[in-house]
Amino acid sequence: MNVSLAFRPKLVDALKGYTRQDLSADLIAGLTVGIVALPLAMAFAIASGVKPEAGIFTAIIAGFLISALGGSRVAIGGPTGAFIVILYGIYAKYGAENLALCTMMAGVILLVMGAARLGTMIKFIPYPVTMGFTSGIAVLIFATQIKDFFGLRVERVPSEFVEKLMVLAEHAGSCQWPTLALAGASLTIILGWPKRWQRHVPGSIVALVLGTVVVGLFHLPVETIGSRFGGIPQALPTPQLPTLSWENLRQLVQPATTIALLAAIESLLCAVVADGMIDDRHDSNQELMAQGIANIATPLFGGIAATGAIARTATSIKCGARSPVAGIVHAVTLLGIILAAAPLARFIPLATLSAVLVNVALNMGEWHNFGRLRKWPRSDAVVFLTAFSLTVIIDLTVAVEIGMVLAAVLFIKRVSETTQITAVDESTETEGSQHSLVGKEIPKGVMVYRIFGSFFFGAADKLETALKRNGQEPEVLILRMRKVLAMDATGLNALEDLHDRLHVRGKHLILSGPHTQPLFMMDKAGFLDRLGKENVCANIELALARAREILGLPTVPTHDPLQQEKQRIEAARRELSLALERANHALNAPPSGGEKPK
Repeated sequence: MNVSLAFRPKLVDALKGYTRQDLSADLIAGLTVGIVALPLAMAFAIASGVKPEAGIFTAIIAGFLISALGGSRVAIGGPTGAFIVILYGIYAKYGAENLALCTMMAGVILLVMGAARLGTMIKFIPYPVTMGFTSGIAVLIFATQIKDFFGLRVERVPSEFVEKLMVLAEHAGSCQWPTLALAGASLTIILGWPKRWQRHVPGSIVALVLGTVVVGLFHLPVETIGSRFGGIPQALPTPQLPTLSWENLRQLVQPATTIALLAAIESLLCAVVADGMIDDRHDSNQELMAQGIANIATPLFGGIAATGAIARTATSIKCGARSPVAGIVHAVTLLGIILAAAPLARFIPLATLSAVLVNVALNMGEWHNFGRLRKWPRSDAVVFLTAFSLTVIIDLTVAVEIGMVLAAVLFIKRVSETTQITAVDESTETEGSQHSLVGKEIPKGVMVYRIFGSFFFGAADKLETALKRNGQEPEVLILRMRKVLAMDATGLNALEDLHDRLHVRGKHLILSGPHTQPLFMMDKAGFLDRLGKENVCANIELALARAREILGLPTVPTHDPLQQEKQRIEAARRELSLALERANHALNAPPSGGEKPK
């Protein structure tokens, strides 16, 4: 594993040449996004099963660390909707202390991923998988808000989706109309707030202020933060380590891995979006290390899991953010709010916070993808629907695992389908120059097969199938491998088995024009020594000449001097490449002493 020792936050580069105008722009952006983050942070925490201050503490601690240490120039960190489902499930099953421990374990995983330079690996997660569970999370977020949006009188709401809907349906008659009216009015304000005003005064803040004022003036019988949670502390808590035990660590490995994977996907996707908006390039490994540190530190202060927040990052950029200073100001703004105005938070109605989260769910769901399924390849549509269904009905962790496995299987199937193994002669030739069979005589007893595409384990059996379909076994079999760019161990094993079967019967195998990676792999495995270097030819003309030599037939002279020179150069090039690879392997292979030669 290649571990990176470089730790260079974007803040270091951003402060070079930092001007007063940059500071002014970052201050405005940070103040604005800090105010926007306040209702979201509380809403995400409540939906995750913990107290509202946990979301604010997360936005402060994680927001500061992610901006100060991260690899993105303007990304804003904090709690996000993606974590609600998994955090609520962990809290309901294992309790608050183990939720903190699980988040810290996820932070360690993220830190290791960044140090091991695995940041670029996240981009290989298929689009249908990420969009499938993202849409599923949106549905689950909406389901978690039904109780507070309608004011249902339910003592305990199950974490499982189907059971939750059944319990909520049973208590549908307990709907509180003042709560529903307030929630509906708040959502209407959020959705209908003019976009041209969003940059200066976000609709969620307007709904929050108006909802709080209405409840206070008219004494509406609705639940508030004060009535359910008793208010918000006016200071950061003292850091406290969760209790460690091997049993808890073992049980929390799987959910911690899910949190880490979600945080990595969300943060790097946020960084990519930010790059596109400001024409910059983020450091994915640095971003993962910062996310890891933030998720290790935040639970010590009573916070929850954090990652890059796309909506808040976009808001910050639109407000003029130019550097990580804006994210730091956003965290300081939230700290100032709880120090100065925490007592006022007790009047905030939960119905308004519920409307904020319903808006998050509506914007988060990739609903347009359902209309595109008919235009997608069937395999991608199956992966999307599987990830979506498993996220909603069973569990997000299961959805990610099965979605990835299913996507990998379908990818292997798709790659194997592109691999073609066919018999060729002059009438079916498609290539030109020295690689063409046109005008060349194929001696009796010689068969030529062409392999096109990657020769992986999903396609290796096609070679045997193609040979059996022919119904006859030649004296000399020529495999044209010029169009095989990659081969794995199964493909190599198929060639070795073919060579062994032919050798036992006194038959011969010749490889024509093998590409660099397959050639080096066969040489490293010792297959070329078994096959004989003379049976590895640079092109089809040399392969046919070698076949005539094996059969004891006279060599057909080549009268084109240019063609002869090309063949000599090609053969010399391959020999040189093979020699260089062997020398490089010898230099990199540690001797018995354990150290590389200098």
